[in-house]
Amino acid sequence: MRKGWLVTTAVRATSWQATSSTVSSALFCVLLASTTDAADFYKAPPATPYGYSWMGPYLGANLGYEWGELSNSGAKPSGIAGGIQGGYNWQFGQFVVGAETDLQLSDSNDVFANYKFSNPWFGTLRGRGGLAINNILFYGTLGLAYGRGHVDLGGLSEDNMHVGWAGGAGLEVGLTQNWSVRAEYLYIDLGSEGYVLTGTNNGLQSNLVRFGVNYRF
Repeated sequence: MRKGWLVTTAVRATSWQATSSTVSSALFCVLLASTTDAADFYKAPPATPYGYSWMGPYLGANLGYEWGELSNSGAKPSGIAGGIQGGYNWQFGQFVVGAETDLQLSDSNDVFANYKFSNPWFGTLRGRGGLAINNILFYGTLGLAYGRGHVDLGGLSEDNMHVGWAGGAGLEVGLTQNWSVRAEYLYIDLGSEGYVLTGTNNGLQSNLVRFGVNYRF
């Protein structure tokens, strides 16, 4: 009787061990599949064909130097200029197009004869287009320019609003996906306006070299 009980117990133990082994194997397979699925779910998205993306809106600031000459005058105003810019880029493969506006404060001025001419502020509204090589963007730009002309003479002063055009080129480099730095040259032609204090029509043609930083949203 005892011998039969021992045999039965041994059979049951063997059966339990087999069942336990089967369950463990099944659980291992389930965990392995879950881990694989999770890895597939959380893996990083594939890189875009052209790497860095220039697409989207941005805001930034700049600082540079302006120099030029006043038409119908010997004045050659020059000085530091700085301000803010903002715009939007669209990207089609390696080609980037966009629109940008900026507003600048300037201490550009010069004295000629008995009067002083200055350009205290100006702004532009331009289109941009260029070629992106990953995080490096080469671009050209062209559009509208406007700004204030100011004349001081013997305690009197006179202001005029000038409207013209601006064009140039630049290089922008992406440091991260959101931050970039740039170097840019603009030629700015503010059309002639009549000044009583100078006795003639005066327009300002300026060169502007500036460096800036942008944050892309």
